[in-house]
Amino acid sequence: MTLRKLSAVLALAISTSAFAQTAPVTMPVPDDATIPAGPVGDAIRRGKVILTDTKRQLPHNVGNGLNCTNCHLNGGTTAYASPWVGLTGAFPEYRSRSGKVISLQERVNDCFQRSMNGKPIAFDGDDMNAILAYMKWLSSGVPVGTNVAGRGFEKIDTALTPNSENGKAIYAQRCAACHGAEGQGVPNGQGGYAMPPLWGKDSFNVGAGMARMFTAAAFVKHNMPLGQGNTLTAQEAVDVAAFFTQQPRPDFAARANDWPKGGRPKDAR
Repeated sequence: MTLRKLSAVLALAISTSAFAQTAPVTMPVPDDATIPAGPVGDAIRRGKVILTDTKRQLPHNVGNGLNCTNCHLNGGTTAYASPWVGLTGAFPEYRSRSGKVISLQERVNDCFQRSMNGKPIAFDGDDMNAILAYMKWLSSGVPVGTNVAGRGFEKIDTALTPNSENGKAIYAQRCAACHGAEGQGVPNGQGGYAMPPLWGKDSFNVGAGMARMFTAAAFVKHNMPLGQGNTLTAQEAVDVAAFFTQQPRPDFAARANDWPKGGRPKDAR
């Protein structure tokens, strides 16, 4: 067997075998009171602060106005809002966008470069270790090799035909109050945003998962409007995502290297 074939087999095994025979478990969320004392507890708390106040904590790594928890809701503990619960037991993992097995550190930096339109953080630095410590603590109730119900985003019917004009009307009616009539978000008066911008220079770039229509629609369907999730139909979610994902936003030149082994989704930017 050639090295290339062996690599492909290993990638497939890592990505599928851990979860193939194990049903998803209910997502357990630990109480803050269980954060231990001492250096590890300090790192966990620091990780939570970074992820919930990312722009102010890491201004040199964040190129827009977003925090990680704008998408990973409630500190990464909300089902179908890409929760972090259980992630430390899921990585390394094969990612088709990367075309290889990647570490959790690489996945974190993917978000810094794409969703945060910024720069990666040091793999072995205090900030990365704090983020991983927080995610490991969140995952403490999930057995290694077990997926959690609610990981990622809710499934959406990708056969639906988007209507961006209808999406524009839905946006004005259901989304603009929080995200602004022009997608500019709502400033918090401290250099950041109380409600995140959905397009423009301070939003995620075209390489982010949320810039993909069906990915954004899946998030919207389950979670938006905030506090009123699942009040839009799947068609309405696809329509509004078709509208806002196609608005102007920063470019990401490295997206040309995505899906090197094929399988590029039809909504990839």
